[in-house]
Amino acid sequence: MTARGLALLVAAGVLLAAGFRYGYPDLALLGAAAGLAVAAAAGFAAWRPRLRVNRVAEPERVARGEPARITLTVRNGSRWRAATLLAVDRCGPSTVPVPLLRLRPGRDTSTGYPVPTHRRGLVPVGPLAVTRRDPLGLITLNRVYGETVTVRVYPRIHPLRAVPAGLTRSLDGRADRAPYGSITFDSLREYVPGDELRRIHWRSSAKVGELMVREQVDTAEPVLVVLLDDRASAHTGESFEHACEAAASVITAAVREALPVSLHLVASPGGGAFLDVLTEVTLGDGDLGGTVRRLRAQRSGDTLVFLTGPGGRGDLGAVSGLHGTYPVVVAGLLGDRDAAPEPSAAGMIVVEAADGAEFATAWDGVRGW
Repeated sequence: MTARGLALLVAAGVLLAAGFRYGYPDLALLGAAAGLAVAAAAGFAAWRPRLRVNRVAEPERVARGEPARITLTVRNGSRWRAATLLAVDRCGPSTVPVPLLRLRPGRDTSTGYPVPTHRRGLVPVGPLAVTRRDPLGLITLNRVYGETVTVRVYPRIHPLRAVPAGLTRSLDGRADRAPYGSITFDSLREYVPGDELRRIHWRSSAKVGELMVREQVDTAEPVLVVLLDDRASAHTGESFEHACEAAASVITAAVREALPVSLHLVASPGGGAFLDVLTEVTLGDGDLGGTVRRLRAQRSGDTLVFLTGPGGRGDLGAVSGLHGTYPVVVAGLLGDRDAAPEPSAAGMIVVEAADGAEFATAWDGVRGW
């Protein structure tokens, strides 16, 4: 109920009370008319239009800065009454007006508008908020229609021409791409039809009582480990956005070359598709020392790429301590390329850049991949 409607309702009560108390029928009549007006307004606003809302995002996944558009279709499912409503659709932090003027029964209307993609993250779109108001402005009723669509805005991806390939050399002179050998034993599993008989481990099969097969892995492939520093203390300004772009660029280059890659975060648990993680990650508080110890214990690759901001410059020494575990350690410093690297970051390749595009250029300029 609006302020006007509340005032009219109070006036109706006062007029009715005064009219009956002091015997003034005119006042009682005015009070009754005011009360009927409020009741009629409530009935008018309470009518629920039967709207069917269909919302389509094209596309639902988009890189930062690329265009995306919402197409909204509203259909009046009522059989007799036309709908004239005030409606707005939520699009991220803002709202978009949707014209619904004299929408006839059984008819629909469509409208479209762009999605803001200037920031990385999730952009929720919807639901449609419909305002129903009586002609006198006494009562306003808000309802929502339709489901919410989420548009994922990925970080920008800058093409990289090369990815690290390890340090060791094989006897025939080519890069072996990993320091620990080639085909190695990994685990045992039960035999399934189609397995090669030469891979059956007969001694274990005799102990277990059923055929067991050796699982082997090829460790000759280079494995990239990308460590994104998502600590709030490590970044200033837009440096975290640039670090996310660098991480997305490195991961995309590795996937393009069909190389195994893993993504780790300092302050967040991570998990899921790489681009989805990079879309949803936000700054937080984390322990870089604990992450370094975990990566040393896991020994999950042969190339480590550490991406941080200006505040992480002093932590390069701690990350360079992983050089014994990972033959290649690369550090990307985003957002501050003017200061000199820490002298304790020995054995580490340092790539400094102001943003993601400059990082890609500096990365391609590194010799020795």
